[in-house]
Amino acid sequence: MKLTRPLIGVDLGGTNMQIGVVSPEGKLLGRSKKKTRAEDGSAKVIQRILDGISEACEDAKILPRSLAAVGIGAPGAIDPATGTVREAPNLRWRDVPLARIVSRKLNKPTVVDNDVRSAIWGEHRLGAAKGVSDCMGVWIGTGIGGGLIFHGRLYHGHTFTAGEIGHTTIFPNMPPGSRSLENNCSRTAIVDRLLRLIRTNHASMIPELADGDLSDVKARVVATAYAKGDKLTRTVVDNAAQTLGIGIASAVTLLGLQRVVIGGGLTEAMGEQLVAPIRESVRTHAAPEICKRVEVVATKLEADAGLIGAAMLAADKLSRATRTR
Repeated sequence: MKLTRPLIGVDLGGTNMQIGVVSPEGKLLGRSKKKTRAEDGSAKVIQRILDGISEACEDAKILPRSLAAVGIGAPGAIDPATGTVREAPNLRWRDVPLARIVSRKLNKPTVVDNDVRSAIWGEHRLGAAKGVSDCMGVWIGTGIGGGLIFHGRLYHGHTFTAGEIGHTTIFPNMPPGSRSLENNCSRTAIVDRLLRLIRTNHASMIPELADGDLSDVKARVVATAYAKGDKLTRTVVDNAAQTLGIGIASAVTLLGLQRVVIGGGLTEAMGEQLVAPIRESVRTHAAPEICKRVEVVATKLEADAGLIGAAMLAADKLSRATRTR
């Protein structure tokens, strides 16, 4: 039976949550956005998800009872069979049965998977990884997340953490907190490094672009400084891109990937200016020679990848359940 009713997709991040009403074909019909505020605890975050679902339904001019199912992409190690968030450091959650709670509150089937796995699934179904059977998503944001698709299916691994490339140790002799790809190449790490250098008298236009407020430098500020040729920004971003490319190249060599999709807020702000140096680094360091042909591309669904992918995961599970009845 073909699915006809709309779905909810939730992209739950450590800072913000994006919520959308999505058609079975992947079209966004309505949306809402909220601050996550993880420090308030899991119960209040889940209530904000529920409130956001109501707001998205109102934006789409539908009633929540008309929804077919709910899909949620959450950070960290997720058990997709039960929809339990096993460990999410950004949320400070451990063993939170998110799918069960939301399903009971809404009386709707609910699927929960990792946020970047959801995003790369969205890209696989409708975006930059469409038609590709073996690929990886790397999302650059507060941290660095990853997701893998093998033979056209999401790969979770025995520990439900497959694809988490951000935790790869790349500088083992550095002090704790500065050894991994995430420590060095995330948007957070790039901004922190820029600010440390600016505060030690390295010239940059970033303070001017940020109107003198360096307490919360956004990705768009970094992107603008880079595009305007700010020397410090270009040095820091290009170094991070090269380092990330080395880590991705190792994954390409290990797994024989056809395509890597780069996403996240910094990618959306910078586009090819960020993806190009990552691509160059991947192709320089991947081996053997055939691995250098790997395609490294930017997200097509951008900020909507996670919520669309989560909705598609919910639709897929509902369709499978219908077929087995």
